[in-house]
Amino acid sequence: MGVYERFILPPLIGLACGAGPIERQRRKVVPGAQGIVLELGFGTGLNLPHYDRSKVLRLYALEPSPGMLVRARKAATGSDLTVEILPETAETLSLGPASVDTVVVTYSLCTIPDPVAALAAARVVLKPGGRLLFCEHGQAPDEKVRRAQTRIEPVWKRIAGGCHLTRDIPGLIDAGGFRIDSLETMYLPRSPDWAGFNYWGVARPQ
Repeated sequence: MGVYERFILPPLIGLACGAGPIERQRRKVVPGAQGIVLELGFGTGLNLPHYDRSKVLRLYALEPSPGMLVRARKAATGSDLTVEILPETAETLSLGPASVDTVVVTYSLCTIPDPVAALAAARVVLKPGGRLLFCEHGQAPDEKVRRAQTRIEPVWKRIAGGCHLTRDIPGLIDAGGFRIDSLETMYLPRSPDWAGFNYWGVARPQ
């Protein structure tokens, strides 16, 4: 891992993913988590303020990036939640089957190398009746915006840590073995259309 990935990219991602419109999206999704929670792509801990302390018993915070881990551990140490950092990839979860009540993934499916495998692994660790709470940006519904996403994506991935602009979020969730119970979409205000089309909702294992 180079200097850019270890020292420059993490604070840039933290700044971008902490912007006001994205924070408002987090507030729509994260408070629904309950019980024992697994968060895929913990990053710098931007979801921590939004968990309902009366409902969350323990948070497993998965973060594989060495550049992010220093910030992730600092956020976990300063939290009033019980947080355990898992420095591993989502595709190779070490948690046992049926061990968590809720899986949370926000703005991470865009960068996970194999999102279908990651979601399939998350499905295995969910208890019967468990839920996946998701909030992601991805492929836009408008052809003109999709063309822009396809054109920009190769360069964007190089400067944004592998972030994809064109991923079909509902399709990935379905392929990972989940059934979407509720889904909402919108273009985020004050964000470029090619990076700002959001999907959020709730899914359960099929």
